[in-house]
Amino acid sequence: MLNEIEQVQRNAQLLYSEAEVEAAIDAMAKKINASLAMLNPVILCVMNGGIVIAGKLMTKLNFPLTLDAINVSRYGNETSGNRAINWLQKPTSDLKNRAILIIDDILDEGITLEAIYQYCQEQGAKQVYSAVLVDKQINKAKPVQADFIGLSVADHYLYGYGMDYKGYLRNATGIYACA
Repeated sequence: MLNEIEQVQRNAQLLYSEAEVEAAIDAMAKKINASLAMLNPVILCVMNGGIVIAGKLMTKLNFPLTLDAINVSRYGNETSGNRAINWLQKPTSDLKNRAILIIDDILDEGITLEAIYQYCQEQGAKQVYSAVLVDKQINKAKPVQADFIGLSVADHYLYGYGMDYKGYLRNATGIYACA
């Protein structure tokens, strides 16, 4: 497996440098601060991909908030998702009458994010927002759109800043497209 990972890294194309990603995160934080400062939100970090962006965003949010996690997957450690949603972990925080900010690494087809929105609404959330580091431009309509978007990319398989290749490379300090 490590040989495959090394080959992916050698052939990958850097789309956004660390400095460009960090600037996008700063811009997202400003918009989130302006929009959610008075709402006392629950931040739902979508595991595992959202861990990097949630951690970086949280230190830039200057209002009271509660942090929790949700782990929903369509991909596992594969490079393509199936239609089935796999609920691995639900939040322990009470979402009823709360504003929710879902933070994830990427908005791809929107199926997982839509399921999380529905879950939050079923739990009685007052408002549901989402923030994604990357919005992937695909050739079909998405069932949901993110409220806060860091960067936009063409339809590539990506890794870095939380996005993975078969469970690896989430820690890459840039956003890369696999060749």
